[in-house]
Amino acid sequence: METPQGVHLRRIPAALPLPVHADHGVGAEMAVHTAAATWGLPDFVFQQAEHAAKGSGRRELGDRLLLAGGRGAVVQVKARTITPKPASQETLWIQKVAAKAMSQAKGTVRQLRMTPAGMVNGRGRTLTVDGNAYEWIAVFLLDHPQVPDETVATWQPPGMPAIALTRRDWDFLFDQLRSTTAVLDYLFRAAAEPRIPLGEEAVRYYEFAAADAEASPAEVNTDLVGKGGTLFSAPLLPQAPAGADGTKAHLMIRIMLEDIALSQLGESLTDANLYTLLSDLDRLPVSARAEWGHLLLDMLRDVPQVPDGHCKWRFRRMLDEAGTRQIIVGAATRFDRVVQANFSAYVQLRHHEVTSRTGKAEESSTLGVLLTPRRASKRLWDTCTIRAHGELPLSEKELSVYRNAWNREAAESSTD
Repeated sequence: METPQGVHLRRIPAALPLPVHADHGVGAEMAVHTAAATWGLPDFVFQQAEHAAKGSGRRELGDRLLLAGGRGAVVQVKARTITPKPASQETLWIQKVAAKAMSQAKGTVRQLRMTPAGMVNGRGRTLTVDGNAYEWIAVFLLDHPQVPDETVATWQPPGMPAIALTRRDWDFLFDQLRSTTAVLDYLFRAAAEPRIPLGEEAVRYYEFAAADAEASPAEVNTDLVGKGGTLFSAPLLPQAPAGADGTKAHLMIRIMLEDIALSQLGESLTDANLYTLLSDLDRLPVSARAEWGHLLLDMLRDVPQVPDGHCKWRFRRMLDEAGTRQIIVGAATRFDRVVQANFSAYVQLRHHEVTSRTGKAEESSTLGVLLTPRRASKRLWDTCTIRAHGELPLSEKELSVYRNAWNREAAESSTD
C-alpha cells in the first residue's frame, strides 16, 4: 500500500484452520461461524432453530445469518472438498457454486419475508427473524486451497446487494474490525463497488481506509447535545487493526458487550430486547473504541476517590451523525437503588433533550451503560444498562426533578 510515509506492508494470515472432527464442508461452515463469533460476537451469528419439513411447502434454511441492528447477511459457504483441477476447470466450478450460493441466499430472504422463522444464535438464544425488518446482503464465502489468479465470481443479480469473499477475506475483516456492525457496514459498502478478484478484499479494504483518512469531516450540529458538545471525527475504516495501540483498552467494549449478553433474562429483558441492546452498543465506531476504553478505565479508578457517603459520576456520550442514536457510558462510585434511579433519570433526560432538539423522537434511541466498582470481588465492576426509545411519557414535574438533579453544577460530581 502506498502511503504518505512510503510503502506500507501488511501481512494477512491464512484463514483459521478447519476443525479436525468435522467433514471439510461442514468444517468450513463451522470455521466461518467461529471467526464471526470470536472476533465479532456470538449473539449476532444465527442458524435456523428448527428445520421445517420439506413436505410442508417451506424450504429448510441452512444458511448462516449475520444480524446486527437492522442489517443482515445471508452467508453461503462453499468448500472445494476434492483435489483442485486445472485452473480453467476450477474457475468454471467457482462460477457454478457462486451462482448457486446467490440463488440460495435469494431464496432464504424470500422465505423469511413470507414467513418469519426462529433463528438461534451462538449463545443458544432464539430470535424470531422477520425478513421484512432487515436490509439484506448475500455473501458467498469460498473455501479453496488455491483460487486461480484473477478469478472474479459472477452471478445473476439476486435482488439485493451481493459480494463474494474467500474465507481468508472473511477472517481478515473480523480480525481487523472486531465488530459485527462494522463488518456488515463494510460488506454493504464493498458490494456497491465493481467486483474484484477473489482473495483481494484486504487490498480493497485498505483503498477504502486510505480514502476515509483523506475525507473531510461531515458537518454536524454539536449543539444537539447541549453546551460543550464537540465534534469527533475518525475514519470509518481504521488502517490499524483493532487493538494495535499495544494496550487492551479496546477490549473494554467487548467486555461490556459480554456483560450485557450474559445478563439474566427477566420479564423486561427478552431475547429480542437483549439483541437490541447489544446492537446499539456495537454501533460504537471502531476508531473510537480504544480511546473510550482508556477513558472507562480512568473513570473506574477515579470514581471511588470520594468521602464516605458521597457519589462521584463521570460520563461520556456520543450522538451519531444522523442525530438519532445516542450512546452514554459512565461510571459511579457505587451501585444501589438510588444510583440506579439517578442513572435512569440521566439517560431519560438526555434522550428527551436531544429528541426535543431534533424532532426525531420516534426514530431515536439512547443506550446508557454504567460501570460501578466492586470491592473484595474477582469482578472489577458491575454493569447496569438502560435504553430509551421514542417519545418518553415524562411529565413536567419529572422533567423538573431530572433537570434539577443533572443540569446544574455540583461540587461532588464530575462529568466528561
